[in-house]
Amino acid sequence: MASNVYRNGTGSHKGAMRPLAASNSSNVKSFSFKSRIPPSSNHSPGSAPLRRSNSAGGSDGVPGRVRVAVRLRPRNAEESVADADFADCVELQPELKRLKLRKNNWDSETYEFDEVLTEFASQKRVYEVVAKPVVESVLDGYNGTVMAYGQTGTGKTFTLGRLGEEDTSARGIMVRSMEEILANVSLETDSVSVSYLQLYMESIQDLLDPANDNISIVEDPKTGDVSLPGATHVEVRDERDFMELLRTGEAHRIAANTKLNTESSRSHAILMVHVKRSVLGAEDVIPSETDKSSHFAKPPKPLVRKSKLVLVDLAGSERVHKSGSEGHMLEEAKSINLSLSALGKCINALAENSAHVPVRDSKLTRLLRDSFGGTARTSLIVTIGPSPRHRGETTSTILFGQRAMKVENMLRIKEEFDYKSLSRKLEIQLDKLIAENERQQKVFDDEVERINLEALNRVSEVERNFAGALEKERLKCQMEYMESVKKLEEKMIENQQKHGCDGFMQDKCNGEGPGSSIVEDVAEVKKLLEKEIHMRKEAQEEVNKLKSQLGQCPDSGEGGGSEILKLQKALADEVRQKKKLEEEMIILRSQMLQLTFEADQMRRCLGRNGSANAYGGLDSPMSQVRDSLNGHKTPVAALFEQVGLQKILALLESEDANVSIHAVKVVANLAAEEANQERIVEAGGLTSLLVLLRSYEDENIRRVVAGAIANLAMNETNQELIMIQGGINLLSVTASRAEDPQTLRMVAGAIANLCGNDKLQTKLRSEGGIRALLGMARCGQPDVLSQVARGIANFAKCESRASTNGIKSGRSVLIDDGALPWIVQNANNDSSPIRRHIELALCHLAQHEVNAKDMISGGALWELVRISRDCSREDIRSLARRTLNLSPIFRAEMRRLRIEV
Repeated sequence: MASNVYRNGTGSHKGAMRPLAASNSSNVKSFSFKSRIPPSSNHSPGSAPLRRSNSAGGSDGVPGRVRVAVRLRPRNAEESVADADFADCVELQPELKRLKLRKNNWDSETYEFDEVLTEFASQKRVYEVVAKPVVESVLDGYNGTVMAYGQTGTGKTFTLGRLGEEDTSARGIMVRSMEEILANVSLETDSVSVSYLQLYMESIQDLLDPANDNISIVEDPKTGDVSLPGATHVEVRDERDFMELLRTGEAHRIAANTKLNTESSRSHAILMVHVKRSVLGAEDVIPSETDKSSHFAKPPKPLVRKSKLVLVDLAGSERVHKSGSEGHMLEEAKSINLSLSALGKCINALAENSAHVPVRDSKLTRLLRDSFGGTARTSLIVTIGPSPRHRGETTSTILFGQRAMKVENMLRIKEEFDYKSLSRKLEIQLDKLIAENERQQKVFDDEVERINLEALNRVSEVERNFAGALEKERLKCQMEYMESVKKLEEKMIENQQKHGCDGFMQDKCNGEGPGSSIVEDVAEVKKLLEKEIHMRKEAQEEVNKLKSQLGQCPDSGEGGGSEILKLQKALADEVRQKKKLEEEMIILRSQMLQLTFEADQMRRCLGRNGSANAYGGLDSPMSQVRDSLNGHKTPVAALFEQVGLQKILALLESEDANVSIHAVKVVANLAAEEANQERIVEAGGLTSLLVLLRSYEDENIRRVVAGAIANLAMNETNQELIMIQGGINLLSVTASRAEDPQTLRMVAGAIANLCGNDKLQTKLRSEGGIRALLGMARCGQPDVLSQVARGIANFAKCESRASTNGIKSGRSVLIDDGALPWIVQNANNDSSPIRRHIELALCHLAQHEVNAKDMISGGALWELVRISRDCSREDIRSLARRTLNLSPIFRAEMRRLRIEV
């Protein structure tokens, strides 16, 4: 008896499934696994789309049938020897998604599945048709299940749990699913956690924590949701962490050696991936009381979507006499078969719409309660072997898959209001408001301090000026006084000498002479002193007045603050009044449009009754433009004659954005026809479009204008006019500002058309057209990338032609601007248009010898070799082969690497 062993996850895969050839996997056409329904099913032929913007978290779910694929394991070495004289018991018809099970040499039964995978199907193809739709649903908020069922040794673990550490192409569904989940979530706002369990002998054990070997199942009595609170949850940040968890879990999973498989799983492995994503809910629309056509929108609500992906690798069903199980292994086989039998009973009950589903017969069925008949999107892959010795097991597996296809689930999204996110947002807003208030308070304090400082400086300056003036005036008075005294003394001496003492005494007695002049001089001096004292008092009063004003400055500052608050309040009232008036204006405008539409309807009715001539003159260019765009009988071509091109172009400059958009759409539709392009350009339409693109910030107008310019840019003459009027620079600026993928697609299409003109090569480089084209690749939208690839191919073709004619020398502008890494990265893109344009661009770049070394160092040589071998188009394949053979540098490098073309 073989004893139980623990698998380390790095050994050989189950079922002796040999590695699949890479060349075969690349040539197999991919079929959709999401829309195929067998004729036996009574359900509608299509399921609900996965990518949904609205919430499906209500009571009504989205119907989704269990999808079943069958995969055939190739013969192993033992079967090749033992069954060499016998044909395989199954015949696959993958193009018809059909399988034939032979009973004997002349009789067989036919079964249809959602997908039939041959022994040559690659692991990548198996993932894309079986698990990828389920993973996309999980990213959208639905629960999902991928399960492998089949006989022991048919390749379930290889399909689901293969790590592929040596060969990445052999990676199983578990690794590829986690790669896609991690690539589509934001680790800043979202979280991904993993639990890895095994169900062994009706006991749930934790593969990440072997000591936790008896985990209980808890069911929510209200919703019926099943959870395992005792299981280990590990948050995953990158693929390396997840691979380490898988290796740890596989090392603890129980396996044993049987006659059917050298490393047979003795337990059911269950990998649970919990995804929590933050999204914004739909806007709440509140109808206006005055007019039903106008509305106000509340900001979107932050929501959290919680989804779960369950990947189940079931242990293989086996017959004891074939597997040779004995002793403890026999007990293990019994437990496995009992749990699989319980699962089959549940499937049968669900397929037959039975009133009772025996979910509680096994822990396996309790764990998978949501996967069959629940709310999860479920995909089942059944694995079979080709050996006729196991026809009975193969038949049982096929019938299990057929019954599972009749089970239908109701998909629901589990959404919760994100209170934490809203709280964080409000906290951030509160912090911003507090910071703004503090900043304004600081500005106010600084302004008050500045005013106080200026007042103090002015007071001190006035004091200094007055003190200086007083000192000068005092010195002046003293000098005048001394001068007066000196003059008086000189006069006294002179009079004494002239008249003598007698005369002096006589004059004194008579009251005449120098005495009277001295009295007058003294009186004059007194007047001057009184005047000086008066001026000094006035100066002192002025100083005291300024000091009192300085003391009142803080009070005036506080009064100024209250005045500022009053002004701010008045300004807020004005803003609210303005907003109210704008809302009323919008309401009145919508009412006016409605009345205009009713008047047009009335006019048409009167016209049909014979009064058309009386009211025919009321039709305006705007009404005809709107009629053409709203689906009325006036076609766009008839507008050219009825309204007139000049009137339509005049509407481009309308102040109403809706009018401008409608007019631009008409011009764009007219420009799509080559016969109208010349008339539009002659009438100044191209100039008007460029002016609109330069002046308008509205995204809708820029998108429609870019589309019209792209249509006009299909003509070579118009391309030169666009260059002369600065259109290349304008398109480059628009590309850097735009965020909408449709706008980027229009701008990229216009630049791609300009790239095909040999005369515009230098201008495109100097005005940033090439860098703008490469910058738009950041969008990642396939239509935008297709236009970018087309523009690069056109530019490379013109460069190649210029180099051949001797007009251009030196390295390619595309290589100088850093386009080569992006070209190499997308040379094998899944989108056919992108891949075709990139392949052409590589071939044109390789024709100029000066680009060869850069292309070799950038990895382009390998892509050229691949194109020369595997390209679907013969002309591109021949061009790549001829380019490689004609280039000495490429030939030398291929000889060094031993590559043959």
